[in-house]
Amino acid sequence: MKQKPIAQRVGEFLEGKGFYIVLSLCVAAIGISGYYLFSTLNQAGGETAVSAPAQVIVTPSPSLEAVKPSVSPAPSPSQKTEPARSSPSPAEETGETPQTAPSSAPAAQPSEEPAASFFTWPLKGEVLADWSLEVLAYDETMGDWRIHDGVDISSPVGTQVAAVAAGTVASVEQDDLMGTTVTISHGGGVESVYANLAAQPAVEAGDTVKAGDVIGAVGETAIAESARLPHLHLEMRVDGESVDPLNYLPEQ
Repeated sequence: MKQKPIAQRVGEFLEGKGFYIVLSLCVAAIGISGYYLFSTLNQAGGETAVSAPAQVIVTPSPSLEAVKPSVSPAPSPSQKTEPARSSPSPAEETGETPQTAPSSAPAAQPSEEPAASFFTWPLKGEVLADWSLEVLAYDETMGDWRIHDGVDISSPVGTQVAAVAAGTVASVEQDDLMGTTVTISHGGGVESVYANLAAQPAVEAGDTVKAGDVIGAVGETAIAESARLPHLHLEMRVDGESVDPLNYLPEQ
């Protein structure tokens, strides 16, 4: 049998089963080429990601909290409201210490002792001259009529004179007219005054005495009453005002 030319045989093959075989090969070639191309692109993208990693910034969404109504509780009776702070004064801004104005309120005075409640006679004797501020009395020494702000109690020179009540000796003086004079404070503004004493009394200013304590002796130092018999001149004062000593002394 005579063989057909190669070109003719190839043509017949392609017209028969060969067409499908060739088609399958082409599809396979296309698939292989596509797979290779896809793999190449993936490798290129992977290298880029490694050399320059992309930074992805994720912003968290803000959380929403439940809004509670602001209710200020009513202040209780024990709570104190802080005063509003005022703007600093010029002295505070410069750091200077403000000067405090002197207070005009008077200093507290010490409480005064109550007046003595017990009184006694300074000595025993007859009253030569009574207390008289409203009616003028005749003064034998001066030879005129004048007031008499005490009582004169007759007693010999040298007779001891006692304090009429408890108190503190306020002063010991040498008066030009009434001679040696001792003043005792008995509290409550009450004072007793002993004049015409002997030159040397038995107490000093500041001494504390009790009723009946000896403070001196009857003398002859009162020039203003030298014409009378030896006696003690006794005065009583309340807040500086002369009062009748007999109102404080018990009956003899």
